[in-house]
Amino acid sequence: MQQGKVLVLHGPNLNLLGTRQPEIYGYDTLDDVNNLLREKAVMAGWEITCLQSNHEGALIDAIHAARVDGTQAIIINPAAYTHTSVAILDALNAFDGQVIEVHLSNVHKRESFRHHSYVSLRADGVIAGLGVQGYKAALEAVMAASHQ
Repeated sequence: MQQGKVLVLHGPNLNLLGTRQPEIYGYDTLDDVNNLLREKAVMAGWEITCLQSNHEGALIDAIHAARVDGTQAIIINPAAYTHTSVAILDALNAFDGQVIEVHLSNVHKRESFRHHSYVSLRADGVIAGLGVQGYKAALEAVMAASHQ
């Protein structure tokens, strides 16, 4: 029995996860992250879709589709678009479900430009600095919220 539907969005350069600055982002690959989330979701009876794109419009199109396809929640790591994309914020503002923002690193310990997030203006929760475990925590939060 399906419990719910969640969309996981990964922003630009996250396709390089595991090989790009592993001292900051860790050694787990994007496939590792997606497989962890899929396993957890399937075991709990949830449908999950994971999408990575280096293109802002593709992420926005996925958010628009989530508005009408039964998606209850979006977990998003907007990566560099965190600090620049009003367009992603506007798309998320048009989505009625839960939104959890995830960052692998603690953005508040990094360069000052990383301290501002447009996405946080819409997010119901923000998880930063837990590495890959942040995604897992986000999925757990989404599933728990569905039972309240």
